[in-house]
Amino acid sequence: MLSCVSAYSENCILASSPPICNYSPDETGALSKPSMIVSLLFNVFLSFLAVKFETCQQKEEVSFESSDPKFSVGPDGSLYAEQDVTNLTEPIQFMVTARDSVGKSIWETTVKLTLAGHPPSPQIKQRKKTGIWLITFPRQHQRGSSNGLRRQKRDWVIPPINVPENSRGPFPQVLVRIRSDQDKEIEIRYSITGAGADQPPNDIYIIDPVTGKMSVTKPLDREERASYHLRAHAVDINGNQMEPPIDLYIYVIDMNDNRPEFKNQVYNGSVAEMSKPGTSVMQVTAFDADDSITANGLVHYRILSQTPHIPIPNMFTINGATGEISTIASGIDREKVSQYAIIVQATDMEGSLSFGLSNTATALISIADINDNPPELDSKTVSTLQLTQRAHTMKLKPIDYERNNAFTLMVVVSNQAHLASGIPSSPSSSAAVAITVLDINEAPVFPSNPKIIRFEEGVPADTTLATFAALDPDRFIQQTIRYSKLSDPANWLKINRTNGRITTTAVLDRESPYMKKNVYEATFLAVDNGSPPATGTGTLQIYLIDVNDNVPVLVPQEALVCERSRHGYPVNITASDLDSEPNAGPYVFELPSFPSSARRNWTISRLNGNYAQLKLRIPYLEAGMYRVPILVSDSGNPPLSNTSVLKVKVCPCDENGDCTVIGAVTVAGLGTGAIITILICIIILLSMVLFFVVWVKRREKERQTKPLLIDPEDDVRDNILKYDEEGGGEEDQDYDLSQLQQPESLDHIMSKPAGVRRVDERPVILESQYPVRPTIPHPGDIGEFIIDGLRAADNDPTAPPYDSLLVFDYEGSGSTAGSVSSLDSSSSGEQDYDYLNDWGPRFKKLADLYGGGGED
Repeated sequence: MLSCVSAYSENCILASSPPICNYSPDETGALSKPSMIVSLLFNVFLSFLAVKFETCQQKEEVSFESSDPKFSVGPDGSLYAEQDVTNLTEPIQFMVTARDSVGKSIWETTVKLTLAGHPPSPQIKQRKKTGIWLITFPRQHQRGSSNGLRRQKRDWVIPPINVPENSRGPFPQVLVRIRSDQDKEIEIRYSITGAGADQPPNDIYIIDPVTGKMSVTKPLDREERASYHLRAHAVDINGNQMEPPIDLYIYVIDMNDNRPEFKNQVYNGSVAEMSKPGTSVMQVTAFDADDSITANGLVHYRILSQTPHIPIPNMFTINGATGEISTIASGIDREKVSQYAIIVQATDMEGSLSFGLSNTATALISIADINDNPPELDSKTVSTLQLTQRAHTMKLKPIDYERNNAFTLMVVVSNQAHLASGIPSSPSSSAAVAITVLDINEAPVFPSNPKIIRFEEGVPADTTLATFAALDPDRFIQQTIRYSKLSDPANWLKINRTNGRITTTAVLDRESPYMKKNVYEATFLAVDNGSPPATGTGTLQIYLIDVNDNVPVLVPQEALVCERSRHGYPVNITASDLDSEPNAGPYVFELPSFPSSARRNWTISRLNGNYAQLKLRIPYLEAGMYRVPILVSDSGNPPLSNTSVLKVKVCPCDENGDCTVIGAVTVAGLGTGAIITILICIIILLSMVLFFVVWVKRREKERQTKPLLIDPEDDVRDNILKYDEEGGGEEDQDYDLSQLQQPESLDHIMSKPAGVRRVDERPVILESQYPVRPTIPHPGDIGEFIIDGLRAADNDPTAPPYDSLLVFDYEGSGSTAGSVSSLDSSSSGEQDYDYLNDWGPRFKKLADLYGGGGED
């Protein structure tokens, strides 16, 4: 006896068994318990069956339908044969569907009919211990002699196996288990056949040949295939059939995984102005690929918005079930609004905004004109005519001098059609108008604007791309057109001034920053020689097709790795390529064979198409800076490769895999001796800075304690006084020079001992009185206060510098040493200069000049 164990125990229903609550998909696609199940009671010798529905909770009214037109189901659940079925040679199997009065709950069961004497159908029995269902084939039993009639055992109904679509697995996922009760006696092998197993689409369902467990190998798509019919077989190890095949029906339970799709994204309709409410305008239709007999495929329509909101925001309504749009309010006026734009939304799950999927489309409703405005003639004259015709009865075209330079119009205003009801008619009116068209210089026109051309990148310089010529609309005037560039961001192009031929001046590069979405745009001017000149503008768009002309570059350029592989983490590396797909990633990362240390110390493992990991191959590598060459190849055709050098800093790490401070210094290439030298230099530098600061403070303190303005060490005036002395040198050191430095007017301050006195010492004189600034001075007194202070400072002999003109410009009444005017050469008397010879070597030259002595 062959049996079937179902992983979805709710899918196997025992005929004539008590009511059992099955699982069925709810609105969200999940499995939930319905309120009814189907229990079938039938007799194969009768022409009808009784289909009885029993509820798990309460009685509900249901309606029935059969999937086979040969059979029908009455309101009471009775199953009738519509045709003669006595000549059946094979069992008949079909579906019976029940729906509640609301239409939200649906139940299905499978009915299988056979005639007496035909092979029996499989039966289902329940394992009491495990609680799973077994599908078995009954044996035929005889009653009486061998020539007597054999009694056919009651046939059982095998319901289909329901599998939700889009299941997340894990796969393979066990559905049922096929088992023969002869497996205890002999070794049985199981198999399945049919579409989805050994026929296309293959390998969706598989079965374990030993255990008989049938599984699904991947998620199912109800919209691709809604059901499968398989047959299960049981044979011995020699291939002999041990059991009759079992028919297995698998139905894919629909999930709400498709949103409604409109036939058109934009629908066009029209309605006459002044239409009454309820006038049909148009119909929009959306289809949902999900099951249309479930809420997953039931679409509901609604209007989201109306533009413009004139005269009210809700001028139209839509039938939620059919998508028919009609007017809901009056007041449609074409002269105010000529077209409405309506956004329509279609939502499945019967319009549930919480669970349904939605899509939108636009309905454009044009307002058809009716004759509801009489013509209005404002004035009647031959030269000028102003016509106001709000009813759209005349189409005006642009006037072109080159086509017609003069017009004579007889304008008659009349109502050719009856006005709409309720509007009084008016008499006709006419006027003659003579129109002379004046020619103007029109700008040249580029026929294709923008002009789009396609080239592969890398086009070399001096390549002709296209001829971008313009036409002059002024046909009756012979004019010349000249071309020039208006915009060429990368300066790649040039245009022939006379014929508009465009050539390249540089290589066209798709990776240039001037490219926008692979398009390079340049604008050109076409100028005629009219009076005044007219200018036309044309745009040239060059679409550059990518070629593999850029090598990939390794990213990052530097990395940090622990010297022991067990401490650190691998380095994630990737590459960047200026090219786009498919000339960029995925990339291939390799270590070159040279130098040999690269592959000896390092290894690269691939993470995905764009990333790889670099890590130490050996357990330990001495700390330092290493340059690891890595060969990166892109996916171009042919691929481009580039060897990039990754600077890897190998350093000692702590237990957490972080590089230590000493390790970081070691990586920088400094040994222990170099580190000590650096520390000593730092200490010496700090000592020098400290010494300089102390010296500066000491100098500042000395300056504050001295009364002189100038530091004696920096004073050069002593030297100047020595050089100005014109004494007799070594032979003349006893002259009293104080007579030259101390005028007679300063005798009252000569309290110091005799000798040379420095003139930069502060004179012993009473200090001058400076003006005192008032506490709150008046602004007008500031100038006078400054002048008084300046006058007091100029007349103060005690104010520095003490050797100023206030001292040296005093000549006094005479010098005790006598005047040097006795040397005046203009004196008329004879002068004896022989005493100069007695003054020493310094005055020898002077004695020779004036005394006449010495050698000539």
